[in-house]
Amino acid sequence: MKLFSHDLYPNAKYSFKKEIFGRDKWNIFELKKYLGIVTNDLHYKFMYNAPNVSSLDVVLSGYNSSFDIAGAYVFDEKNYKEAQEVMDFLGIWDIKDKKVCKMSTGQLRRCIIGRALVHNPKAFVLDEPTMGLDIKTQNSFINILQKISKTTPIILITHNIAEIFPEITHVALMYNQTVFKQGRKEDILTSQNLSEIFEIDVELMEENGRFYIKNMGSNCGKICRNECCTPF
Repeated sequence: MKLFSHDLYPNAKYSFKKEIFGRDKWNIFELKKYLGIVTNDLHYKFMYNAPNVSSLDVVLSGYNSSFDIAGAYVFDEKNYKEAQEVMDFLGIWDIKDKKVCKMSTGQLRRCIIGRALVHNPKAFVLDEPTMGLDIKTQNSFINILQKISKTTPIILITHNIAEIFPEITHVALMYNQTVFKQGRKEDILTSQNLSEIFEIDVELMEENGRFYIKNMGSNCGKICRNECCTPF
């Protein structure tokens, strides 16, 4: 996530090229205006460091592409109108005055998505977005991502195969600190590939464009490296 946002930059002895939106050099704050970043770190940061901030303020803080509390800035009528449109889209305008400390996990997660949406990013980057959500809220959340994906590219980092919704077209599998395989979803998401990266026998199934694990066999005997499946 921090490589995407330029918060970290590779320190490598070998030659490499790292481009985002066709550019290899960015002012970090300029770049963040183009990215809609949703992380669990940000979720917990609001929960523990800004418990008395309203959901509307969480969304408005997206205009500054930082964690700064919205009340420290002056917003115009256009900003408030855009924030309301985003919150209506996410189904959270009715809780616009609700404080973070009073929200459910799903409500706060939607506010953070609204924070990312409000400045019309060129791409969304989401890190395990359904972690901590119940089954019903997970399904609702994935439906929101499907709607967003119709207009904005989404990069989804996940360990959960069920999060890979039909609109996702390409996948990269990470294994042993590198890209194991990448390409079109139908070529990369296979039982054989998942068995290799998770080091356990996996039978992958697909139904109505959604994936799930039908069976898992015995461990292959290798040491688990806790690598993840990263669709985008």
